[in-house]
Amino acid sequence: MSDAPFMPKATAVWLVENTTLSFKQIANFCNLHELEIKGIADGDVAKGIKAYNPILAGQVTREEVDLCSKDHGRPLQLNKKKEDIVVSEGRKKTKYTPISKRKDRPDSVLWLLKNFPQLSDGQIAKLVGSTKGTVSLIRNRTFWNFSNLTPRDPVILGLCTQSSFEKAIGKANRRKEREKKLKAKEEKLKEKEKEENKQQENTNEN
Repeated sequence: MSDAPFMPKATAVWLVENTTLSFKQIANFCNLHELEIKGIADGDVAKGIKAYNPILAGQVTREEVDLCSKDHGRPLQLNKKKEDIVVSEGRKKTKYTPISKRKDRPDSVLWLLKNFPQLSDGQIAKLVGSTKGTVSLIRNRTFWNFSNLTPRDPVILGLCTQSSFEKAIGKANRRKEREKKLKAKEEKLKEKEKEENKQQENTNEN
C-alpha cells in the first residue's frame, strides 16, 4: 500500500507479537517486504526495535484488526483520520523485552495457566508482557499456535522476576480467599432464607 503507518517496523513488531494477521497483511500495511515480516517473527530482523501499538496510536482500530485476523485475504486499512497522531513524550514507557524472548511469552502464559489457575488474565499478561487477549486465547485453547506451545517458567526465561511472580500469586490467592468467603456467606444466607420460608410455610399450615 502507498500509505504506511508511523514507525512501520516498530508497528510490524507489535502486529507480529500481538495478532494472528498473516505476514502478507502486516507487510502490506507497514509497506514492508513479506520476508522482512518473517524475519521479525524469527527474531532476525528489527532487533532492538521497541514494539509500537498502532491501535493505541489510533492508526488502526481493534475491530479492523479482528476482521482481518479472521480473513487473511482482507487488507488491513490505515485509519487515515488519525494517521497524524502525535506521540506523547511523557507517556509511561513499558518494559522492553528482547525479541528473542518475546517468542517465549505464549509458553510462559501456558505454564502459568496450568500451574496457577488463580491468576487472572490481566495478571498473567502483566507478568510476561503479553496481552489479555492472548492469555484468553491460550486459556481457551484457541491460540493460533497452541499445539506447538511448551509450558515454561517465566522466571527461568527472564520474562519476570521471582519477587513480582510471588507478589502476583499472593494477590491472586487473597482474591480467591475473599471470593470463597463471600460465596460461603451467600450460601449461608440462602440456607437461612430457605429455613425461614420453611418455618413460614409450617406456620401458615397450622
